[in-house]
Amino acid sequence: MMGTVIFRTLSPLISALTLMLAVFVTLRGHNDPGGGFIGGLIAASAFALLGLSHGVPAVRQALRFHPMSYAGFGLLLAVCAGLLPIFTGRSFFTALWTFPQVLGVEIALSTPMFFDIGVFFVVSGAMTSIALSLEQRGGGV
Repeated sequence: MMGTVIFRTLSPLISALTLMLAVFVTLRGHNDPGGGFIGGLIAASAFALLGLSHGVPAVRQALRFHPMSYAGFGLLLAVCAGLLPIFTGRSFFTALWTFPQVLGVEIALSTPMFFDIGVFFVVSGAMTSIALSLEQRGGGV
């Protein structure tokens, strides 16, 4: 754990901004550069930064659940996104789209987007778990 005042003061803000960037990159998805994998790596780096500045217990408290629980949830979401088209008579991993109206604004929802979100949770959960175990053992991140 690094103890400089500036680092400890600024790291929560930098981590929050990094998490917002991770969500933005993830939601760009299949049509633009980005997606769940790189978004998950960015999110894991935000948690690693927080772990370096405030220690592993602070990150575990911020996450509320074990990082591998997030990875398991992401795997379930990604598999469900792939299986959903089978129930509509299409083949595995065929993209499905819907356009619901929310407060008068049309929102595009798709199975590729849910797959990307699942990959985001798998990668961020697994990499955060690895980073926290390295930090806890004193190996650095």
